[in-house]
Amino acid sequence: MEKIETIANKILEDYDLKNPGTIFKEKKIISNEDALLIQSNVARLRQKRGEEIIGYKIGCVSKDTQKKMGFTQPACGYLWKNELHNSGVILNKKDYTNPAMEAEFGVTLNRDIKPDLASFDYILQSIEGVYPLIEIHNLVFYGSEPYGAELLANNAIHAGIVIGPETKISSKKVETDLKLIYDKKIIDTWTNKIWPNDMLSELDWLIKEQEKKNNYLKKGDLILTGAYGFPVPINEKKLIEVTSSAFGDVEAKFS
Repeated sequence: MEKIETIANKILEDYDLKNPGTIFKEKKIISNEDALLIQSNVARLRQKRGEEIIGYKIGCVSKDTQKKMGFTQPACGYLWKNELHNSGVILNKKDYTNPAMEAEFGVTLNRDIKPDLASFDYILQSIEGVYPLIEIHNLVFYGSEPYGAELLANNAIHAGIVIGPETKISSKKVETDLKLIYDKKIIDTWTNKIWPNDMLSELDWLIKEQEKKNNYLKKGDLILTGAYGFPVPINEKKLIEVTSSAFGDVEAKFS
């Protein structure tokens, strides 16, 4: 196999050209472990040229999605400051490849996380606020199934975030729904989601996973807690909304 650094450079070049993942057209066989090394190398290249990591995403939290990707655990990726957008933003479809959205929640941290203390209660006490989010993906796979290694190498196919209003959290249980809406038509909906259990269930996994790379979650980090479905392409749709009865709404327009 080509050197990890060579593949990482090619992946970043493709991403910059808004044509991600073309290296996988060659049907390269890459292990999930090597794919994570590639992801980390791409992140270092982006940092080296001045881009800023603002947190992490958790993906593939459902067992069905994990099975589809050939995983036995969730996936993770980096979040970038230059790809964070506020609700109401107008984005250009041409900046993405088969843009596909997920509805999910994000949380911010009020302190640096010490992995050895990361019980559920400690994690909950470390949350500053919760947000409704639209996560943008480049939904393209060129390799062979399962696509897990390709997904990991391509930063879990993450391409950006549209963030909604902050809700200051409490330890009280809160029930909410979550809807993904395209041009006023409900595309996906989930009900009876309970804060904090349903939103924070994989944060301990993320903390341990990042510790393996000598990455530590820190105060101010934004964490995407994981979507309940699979990214849905927007195709010709223009207005994208995510609504939550408890945590507010967020929207973006694609021209």
